[in-house]
Amino acid sequence: MRTGPTNSLVDVAGLRVGHAQRVGGGHLTGTTVVLPPPAGAVAGVDVRGAAPGTRETELLDPRNLVERVHAVVLTGGSAYGLGAACGVMERLADDGIGYPVAGGVVPIVPADVIFDLGRGGVFRAVPDATLGTAAYDAAGPSPAALPEKTATPDGGEALQGTAPSGGIVTVDGGGIGVPGGRAFTQRTASPTASGSIGAGTGALAGGLAGGVGTASTVLPDGTTVAALAVANPAGSVLDPADGTLAGARYGLPGEFGHLHTPTRQEVDAWNPVMAPSFNTTIGVVATDLTLTKAQCGKLAAVAHDGLARAIRPAHTMTDGDTIFGLATCATHAPGHDVFQDVLAAAADAFARAVAHAVLTATGREDAPAYLDVFPSAQGGGS
Repeated sequence: MRTGPTNSLVDVAGLRVGHAQRVGGGHLTGTTVVLPPPAGAVAGVDVRGAAPGTRETELLDPRNLVERVHAVVLTGGSAYGLGAACGVMERLADDGIGYPVAGGVVPIVPADVIFDLGRGGVFRAVPDATLGTAAYDAAGPSPAALPEKTATPDGGEALQGTAPSGGIVTVDGGGIGVPGGRAFTQRTASPTASGSIGAGTGALAGGLAGGVGTASTVLPDGTTVAALAVANPAGSVLDPADGTLAGARYGLPGEFGHLHTPTRQEVDAWNPVMAPSFNTTIGVVATDLTLTKAQCGKLAAVAHDGLARAIRPAHTMTDGDTIFGLATCATHAPGHDVFQDVLAAAADAFARAVAHAVLTATGREDAPAYLDVFPSAQGGGS
């Protein structure tokens, strides 16, 4: 097996990914949207955490009517952040994409959230419909330009502005209320990017900075399986024996070859304060095969095995761990043996995506980056 060309979710042909985030002015949060082709993708879901925040997941039960979804939204903001899906739904409707009904279409947009409230300083500085539209626009081949845009290191665009107290700043044709007139920065990121972007902007991972991570696998028969994870767990992402990233052990040849085992001194010195908190790791696994809703549900379920390999403990009472399974149906329906291989690859890909999320996250005062804590892991470790 090998990674796809970008080692990301967009290696599944037809999938697009958009990230938008706000930092400053009390914000440290964002939204990520996964868009299938206009006809949608067959979808399933598996919820394992005890504190999920979801939208439209009941539709994905194989017993229910709708077969395909037109977007999946992953977002910060806890339950408040579910409003970001409304912006994505509006964009889809404007584009004529959705489940056909008399008089128009109804876009099917399942969503899930992580808990990042207050991590930027203002409790209700959360994603809204406008941020959802920004993430949707960023997923296109030519992301919608924002006014006064500047290049950013992650390949996206940035907008800066200040709103008067209680006022509105116009961004990409929409309005954003900024608490107390504080300055903010709104940015988008490349569809293949990882780190402190999109829904993972304010993520924490067992005391370290968390974020968005992504990975892909091409099976010997050419089938592609890929994952995108928003790593924000209460549990640890480290191997307790040696401080390595637990998910990295499932890497494909060369993927994590640049990493070393941290020195014992660094491992012994790492003792984060693990105060009780709300967290949640969420994500998407996808393939280009033709699957049923039930098979997509199984795909999502087995991806949770990868989550549990990369995070310890997983699925706790304060995590809302949820994974969506998508099939674009671009190729044939798999036989039993191929589907077994797809399930195994999905679990490993999700574990790898969690590792990439933590490895590429940007450290901050309350959450250092992995390589800030374990600098010897990038060379010369024992």
